Amino acid sequence: MKSRPNVLKHPKVKNPVETLANTRHEFGEHGGVNMSIEASTTFTAMHPDILSDMFHGEKGPDQGGCYLYGRHFNPTVYSLSRQLAALEGTEAAYCTASGMAAISATLIQLCNAGDHIVSSNTVYGGTYALMHDMLPVKNNITTSMVDITDLEAVEAAITNKTRVLYAESISNPTLRLADIPALSEIAHRHDLKLVIDNTFSPLILSPRQLGADIVVHSMTKFIGGASDHIAGAICADKAFILELMDLHTGALMLLGPTMDPQVAFDISLRIPHLSLRMAEHGKRAQLFAERLKTLGLRVSYPGLPEHPDHERFSELHCADYGYGGILALDMGTEEASNQLMDMLQNDYHFGYMAVSLGYFDTLMSCSGSTTSSEMTDEDKTQAGISPGLLRMSLGYTGTTEQRWNQLLKALERLGVVNDVVGAGLAGDVGATHSRDPSSKAG
Repeated sequence: MKSRPNVLKHPKVKNPVETLANTRHEFGEHGGVNMSIEASTTFTAMHPDILSDMFHGEKGPDQGGCYLYGRHFNPTVYSLSRQLAALEGTEAAYCTASGMAAISATLIQLCNAGDHIVSSNTVYGGTYALMHDMLPVKNNITTSMVDITDLEAVEAAITNKTRVLYAESISNPTLRLADIPALSEIAHRHDLKLVIDNTFSPLILSPRQLGADIVVHSMTKFIGGASDHIAGAICADKAFILELMDLHTGALMLLGPTMDPQVAFDISLRIPHLSLRMAEHGKRAQLFAERLKTLGLRVSYPGLPEHPDHERFSELHCADYGYGGILALDMGTEEASNQLMDMLQNDYHFGYMAVSLGYFDTLMSCSGSTTSSEMTDEDKTQAGISPGLLRMSLGYTGTTEQRWNQLLKALERLGVVNDVVGAGLAGDVGATHSRDPSSKAG
């Protein structure tokens, strides 16, 4: 039975953009409006005793601005981390070399050998492999994967060894919502840490405000926005961030997934226009989802009233940024999904067949054979990932009608919709062909 506790509607969350605007602006070394890039790997101590104090954890960037070594803290990365903390409403944050670095370091820090995790059964394939395959073998940390929307199943999976409850705010690729307030109530009643991956929904959902303890991100995606940097972040209370950086037991300090300061600088310049990008991603995804639904296609998008989590999503999200920039289109078979992507990329210039998301152009992938391929067939079935599920991260280049007509023409040519039905939703056709439109695609 799928249900959730009788949780009252959560108070309206604060808009993260307002918090970001009030965050201290870091100026450059000579007064430039942009911060400087600190490329040094090691830092000078003005007195010998300061080095000893830093190694004993008695001094650091949070205690007088002392820096020790680039793997520990770097001023440029530290500045970006403050922006991420403001974005997610946490006391502190620190940025990593990848999203998987953020996830793995967080779980390893929270769990010891013999401990247990309860996780959503619908997560990114790399996260699945970490929990399902690597952690049990290398760390003796086991995971029970359950339907995160079934709160009774979540609670039933908790044991006296459980330390973490883990979910994605919006599941990859099925786009189901994690009811964070309800999950928070369960986690905290059992003295667990609720960890939420908010990669799909920066600004849209604020997991910390909704009750999560730790928020992780792959900033490679929407926050970076240009698919040119691999990056991650962990947002939490100050004590946990310092624990991650402990010289003796800190997962970030000792495993060394260090973010390069140049990457931190580049991403910091993307943060101010994140709100504009997220709003546009969401606007286009909403329109395309509505039109695809009108055509009778099997489309999943949280902004559609038919979506099983639409009502709860509407209660919890920041409406300024819509329901996200990703939709899922079930084409029935992997072959049909691949044919559609091939047409869209090579004939109509609609987008690209590529994994990842959050790019300014549309990225498309058949999830079951790509980003969820680490999962067993049985687990994919239980997670609702069908062979033909096409994940589409909507970009914002080109005009809306130009992109829509490119998509519509491919669907018509594939025989999924007919010309008569499609004509009612068509605008000025802006598509061009690189091959004979009558030729067979795929």
